[in-house]
Amino acid sequence: MSISRTRATFAAPIVEARKWLDGVAFPPERPLINVSQAAPMEAPPEALRQAMAEFLLYRTEAHLYGPDLGMPQLRAALADRTARIYGGAVAADQVAITSGCNQAFAAAIAAIAGEGDAVLLPTPWYFNHKMWLDMSGVEAAPLPTGEDLLPDPEQAAGLITDRTRAIVLVTPNNPSGAEYPAGLLRAFYDLAQARGVKLIVDETYRDFHSQTGAPHNLFADPDWDRTLIHLYSFSKAYRLTGHRVGALLTSPALLEEVEKFIDSVTICPSQVGQFAALKGIETLDQWLAGERDEILDRRAAIAEGAPALESRGWALKGLGAYFAYFAHPYDMGADELARRLVREAGVLLLPATMFVPETDPTGARHLRVAFANLDRAGIGTLYDRLTALTI
Repeated sequence: MSISRTRATFAAPIVEARKWLDGVAFPPERPLINVSQAAPMEAPPEALRQAMAEFLLYRTEAHLYGPDLGMPQLRAALADRTARIYGGAVAADQVAITSGCNQAFAAAIAAIAGEGDAVLLPTPWYFNHKMWLDMSGVEAAPLPTGEDLLPDPEQAAGLITDRTRAIVLVTPNNPSGAEYPAGLLRAFYDLAQARGVKLIVDETYRDFHSQTGAPHNLFADPDWDRTLIHLYSFSKAYRLTGHRVGALLTSPALLEEVEKFIDSVTICPSQVGQFAALKGIETLDQWLAGERDEILDRRAAIAEGAPALESRGWALKGLGAYFAYFAHPYDMGADELARRLVREAGVLLLPATMFVPETDPTGARHLRVAFANLDRAGIGTLYDRLTALTI
């Protein structure tokens, strides 16, 4: 008897980790530090909220179905913005707006892969990518990363088979924080192009990249849409996580396949969320620059405080955008340690066992910290609690 698609994969890690809080009391003098999820915890800026409210009140289209692939104005605005950031040419008909970036990934996989196909996924991987591949009957072929947490194109080349449909890269990376150099992205692009597979590049955290200027030049290739499937999220940039607005950029022909998926799932993205994303592109560049500066300052605080933790045997392995990736020194698996940290340190984070195959021993040695919602003082408190552990 076959099992359902959902039973083919594991429980959602964020949901699972929240269960560890059941029955645990956190006194006022030591409140919970929640570094388990990478999502803004504040509302969008007031001017954007006001514009959204007026859209809801006075624009009938806010409450109606829209085009499956998104508002034409938003598609055009993102195409222009992408071309400005990366160079090259991007047209509105190469852009689809989706209900969050997770749907963009799901739609891409549905459009290019079928039962029994395979997709190369660097480890540690973003768990929702692995979950969707499981539920799609598509093999997630692990591509282990090195000590620098970067994947190797030559190793990837050896893993490509006649079942391989795509290589997936996330940069800045979730969960490791690693920022993939432009040359590495180009090498993977050239590999994908030569082998006739797609390169899916998820840049959800692009707006918080530490590098100024374009993170890569893949859009400069006039035929970029034959190989590249580019994913983006407005959620982190404009604090729109609850409105679910993402994007997928690729060829118009492939977007015809994507449209079938979207029409069968959500029919169209949220009109209010799309309106907010458009307003963000049009009016919030300066505000977003300030948000980036704040995240980069918090990243610097993680780096500056790391030596105190490293003196206790920890190691900071990856750092970027919203994430820090640590190796811990304890004689126990990361999953057990993560549960104990809730009770013994008042810290909720995720073990790397949630980001690698069950057979991968690196999962037991590492933890992910999503630090973006902690200010410098909060990061200091986090370090104080971790260095004070007597496990």
